[in-house]
Amino acid sequence: MLEFDNIRLDLESFEEPLAKLKDALHIDRVTDQISELENRTTEPDFWNDAAKAQELTQTLGRLKKKVENYKNLVAEREDLLALCELANEEEDKDSLAELTESVAVFKEDFEKMRLETLLTGPYDANNATLSLHAGAGGTEAMDWCSMLYRMYKRWAEVHGFTTEELEYVDGEEAGIQSVSMKITGENAYGFLRSEVGVHRLVRISPFDSAGRRHTSFASCEVIPELDQKTEDDIKIDMSDVRVDTYRATGKGGQHINKTDTAVRMTHNPTGIVVSCQAERSQLQNKETCLKMLKAKLFALAQASEMAKIEDLKGNQMEIAWGSQIRSYVFCPYTLVKDNRTGYEEVDVDAVMDGKVDGFIFAFLSGMKNEK
Repeated sequence: MLEFDNIRLDLESFEEPLAKLKDALHIDRVTDQISELENRTTEPDFWNDAAKAQELTQTLGRLKKKVENYKNLVAEREDLLALCELANEEEDKDSLAELTESVAVFKEDFEKMRLETLLTGPYDANNATLSLHAGAGGTEAMDWCSMLYRMYKRWAEVHGFTTEELEYVDGEEAGIQSVSMKITGENAYGFLRSEVGVHRLVRISPFDSAGRRHTSFASCEVIPELDQKTEDDIKIDMSDVRVDTYRATGKGGQHINKTDTAVRMTHNPTGIVVSCQAERSQLQNKETCLKMLKAKLFALAQASEMAKIEDLKGNQMEIAWGSQIRSYVFCPYTLVKDNRTGYEEVDVDAVMDGKVDGFIFAFLSGMKNEK
């Protein structure tokens, strides 16, 4: 049948891209690394340094997962080819829809893995802290900030990442003034660094009784989580840091507890501000704040050029017109367009439900081509 022949040809066309992907992922070299690390884990003194041993086992697990994911992708294609051939021989039209859907899933898996080959930065593999701040637009901007917060949480869920809310400040009437969350998962920072900047929304405002179109803005900042050794190497003079405590509140203004457990740290020399209210203990919130502050200061200290600063934490742009990286238009037409890459999506509902991989891939591809 012609339909099955087209599916077979489509799958066969991935033979060369899969070979290129194998080279890009350095699968053969990684396999040798796995063997070497496994041999080291059997050495008698391996656990003498528990911290070092744990770091090695985590690396080993990450490398094994990388190879396993590639092998599963290859096996997925081979299984689909076999199913396609069998269905074609039996002229099983009922299996056509299911097979077509499975091929679409395979292509998505391939694109996700190809995206990983672009993550070569020194912090790309790390967890990330993502912060959103409402900008120009009043209540509308605060509602927009809450919409972006949901979008990134959905994106994290789709990728199997975990999220932990670090700070949440309600909007005056609706939405969110600002929010920070930790996103845990391999390559979280590498993926999300493309989202740094100002995001612009155009829609008919639900807060405008006249039903007029409004433009509002929110900013996104992403910083990488540092490893313990790097954190230990960063020395901060706490006399330069103002520490404020306040009562933590949750969504809708309800109190999480009745004591001043939330912590805000301000680094006076640079003006950097970090906040945390995730824990019930003030001490734990202080520890988290200090980690965030060190990460931001490390980004500045390591950046001898503006381009590097942009890579790590983005420009300090006004959260308003003229500084946006991406526009989300809900009316009079539907379109999400990235101003840096030109990448577009017309299904705004899907984007707001976390479908932002296309924007991420376009950004990372552009970064690779610039090198």
